[in-house]
Amino acid sequence: MSGALLVAGTTSDAGKTVLVAGLCRWLAREGVRVAPFKAQNMALNSAVTADGAEIGRAQAMQAAAAGVEPEAAMNPVLLKPGGDRHSHLVVLGKPAGEVDAMGYRPRKAALAEISLACLADLRSRYDVVICEGAGSPTEINLRDTDIANMGLARAAHLPVIVVGDIDRGGVFAALFGTIALLSAADQALIAGWVINKFRGDPRLLAPGLRQLEQLTGRPVHGVLPWQAGLWLDAEDSLDLESFPGVPTGTVGSGTLRVAVVRLPRISNVTDIDALRVEPGVNVRLVTRPEDLADADLVVLPGTRATVDDLGWLRRTGIGRALAERAAAGRPVLGICGGYQMLGRHITDDVESRAGAVAGLGLLPVTTTFAPEKVLGRRAGTAAGGEPVTGYEIRHGIPVVDEPAGDAEPFAVDGCRRGPVAGSSWHGLLENDGFRRALLIDTAARAGRSFTPATTSFAAVRQRRLDLLGDLVAEHLDTAAVRGLLEGGPPAGLPFIPPGAPR
Repeated sequence: MSGALLVAGTTSDAGKTVLVAGLCRWLAREGVRVAPFKAQNMALNSAVTADGAEIGRAQAMQAAAAGVEPEAAMNPVLLKPGGDRHSHLVVLGKPAGEVDAMGYRPRKAALAEISLACLADLRSRYDVVICEGAGSPTEINLRDTDIANMGLARAAHLPVIVVGDIDRGGVFAALFGTIALLSAADQALIAGWVINKFRGDPRLLAPGLRQLEQLTGRPVHGVLPWQAGLWLDAEDSLDLESFPGVPTGTVGSGTLRVAVVRLPRISNVTDIDALRVEPGVNVRLVTRPEDLADADLVVLPGTRATVDDLGWLRRTGIGRALAERAAAGRPVLGICGGYQMLGRHITDDVESRAGAVAGLGLLPVTTTFAPEKVLGRRAGTAAGGEPVTGYEIRHGIPVVDEPAGDAEPFAVDGCRRGPVAGSSWHGLLENDGFRRALLIDTAARAGRSFTPATTSFAAVRQRRLDLLGDLVAEHLDTAAVRGLLEGGPPAGLPFIPPGAPR
């Protein structure tokens, strides 16, 4: 088998990411050497490759589903929002400046060439490449400069499968409207449909599927059932809307409650996935100081805008609530930007250009932002001899003040003073021994009789990737998918009026 296809979606969060991962897992289990690809990604969650390139977290997860190492070519263009109107641009895994919406448009032709070269490179080295679109392919205001959806499909002559989320409602209108607003040349590549997150009796859906096929002249390649427990390695902050915030089971003396501060520019919130899979640990996202009151552990996560989000902590009263927790001996954990905010001082002439800013003062740490971003995978030994791995994505350089007083080392690079600790390393909590030690310490400080399970986070992740592969194998017309990969876009597909607006 050889070839490539594009998975597009009627909306953001329609299921493109999980379908691409599922296709990669299914193909890998069939013995096919497969790679994921997303020409342009806008996300606040990212990962670092073995050679120090930054790519979207979702593409790293899809590479894991395919059983291959992630690389910059799998996500050549990454946009990390730094505000409502500007984003940090990453090209081929390296920082490429700040852009706003209008300033980005003139750069897209050159970025399209880079993306197409990366796709061609992957296709030369893999049997199959499964591409993921961005947002919707029917963003008619952006079509002329599109490099991730139909622009990519047209340039590389890719068959396109469109996935729609039935759980949102209106899926048939969304699927039909998607094709009906495309030009004839774009429509010629739309090869079929997938419906995602279906709940209920399939017999009730069947008449709608037949009518959709009759109206569009394209087959429905499958209906994926709604599946609990897939929330892992989320693409971006939009996915947080589906974050399970309701505890499973009774919250009692043997349950640990973890509150994660949902910063406005929260990034790499995937750090808490490992806590969420622990039996007896209830994790919720919070935005108000009163939501911290009953938490045994508060996590201050990473952020794309450290100084701005520090100001938000102060305005909301969460900063004061964190100080009160620390004074009462109740645990707080800061990760990357969260660690920086817990320190005494921040000097930022790079990201916010705010200069010197006072931190929350809960750790004896001073952070200075450097022009060059720190990117890399890390390994070391934490206190107690526990081996740990992680990765870094940051401009801020935290340094423990001298003298450090009653502070002590935490993890490998971090600092701890009493109940407050922080580290620049993402992924620390994925280390099973380190995570269990943190939970035991938290329980002891909270006076709870909690004993962590012997959970293997790596095994949990592999099981969930296998589940995605199972969903594809069991609920998709895999013979039709193979046909698209081997034969490309089907010939003679009908045009659906009115087409793209003139």
